[in-house]
Amino acid sequence: MRAYQVVEHGDPSSLQINKIADLMPGKGQILIGVRAAGINFPDVLVVSGKYQVLPKRPFTPGKDLAGVVLGVGPDVTQFSAGDRVLSHVEHGAFAEQALVTPEQTFKLPDALGFAQAAAMGLVYQTAYLALVDRGQYRKGETVLVGGAAGGIGLAAVQIAKGLGARVLAAVRTPEEAAFVKNNGADHVIDVSGSDIKDSLRAQVHAATDGIGADVVLDPLGGDFFGAALRAMAWCGRLVVIGFAAGEIPSVKANYLLLKNISVCGLQWSDYRDRTPKRVEEVQADIFRLWQAGAVKPQLMKEYPFSELPVALDLIGQGKVRGKAVVVMDAT
Repeated sequence: MRAYQVVEHGDPSSLQINKIADLMPGKGQILIGVRAAGINFPDVLVVSGKYQVLPKRPFTPGKDLAGVVLGVGPDVTQFSAGDRVLSHVEHGAFAEQALVTPEQTFKLPDALGFAQAAAMGLVYQTAYLALVDRGQYRKGETVLVGGAAGGIGLAAVQIAKGLGARVLAAVRTPEEAAFVKNNGADHVIDVSGSDIKDSLRAQVHAATDGIGADVVLDPLGGDFFGAALRAMAWCGRLVVIGFAAGEIPSVKANYLLLKNISVCGLQWSDYRDRTPKRVEEVQADIFRLWQAGAVKPQLMKEYPFSELPVALDLIGQGKVRGKAVVVMDAT
């Protein structure tokens, strides 16, 4: 089979397509024929060697895949050959085959295609857990989403809206503003200025009658983090999801005390490894929201397998609106 491999860490062009031996499922494993794989910002970090979890090289990156079960190992009873599935993995999705476990694998609704499913992977799980589990969201609250036109941001907009929130979407361009409005955002927050410290708070207060945001979801870090802290409501909760803006910010603890606000983090893979039952529940609710029409993965483009490094490069530059996926060549 063909697989992209990280032989030496570098930019996306350093990935190599290699032919390696077909995989065989062992005890407790499922063999998937990959039909589509989601592309995420953490994949860029993995390839470059900057991610917190890095396997021994050479290895195949990729964290989201959708495909068909080709076979199962001993002790696997929940799945059988021919099942259409979505799976979240630490690495291994950027290949024609992948080995996964039942705990990280979910049967697809009949009408959900492989590309759409692959786009409904890590980002939707991350957004849901950040909002509901870490952000302690309650129906009817106001949610401010940073980087709202990106993968996690747009997933958060859709999920929050589907769960009854008032959604404020932070974007940088008029095109992004139109995009998030079409995906359910109630208000657009313009963060294109060079200094958003005051402008973000002014816009959030104008949209909330001076109250502020109950929950902030921050996949950006950088200047957005500090500005968002100033725009929070009393007893608000800010969830740190990532640092796509590049800079890891710090917080003055006295500010948390003065406003009775809290800051916490979300590391999705810990939920996968520590509480797989919760991940299963979350995925079921994401599928429910999709069937209700609230969750609608927005595919900017489906890339052929040979162009995966191109898509990763665009992700790294912040030029992907919604999601990009790689689809396997027809056989």
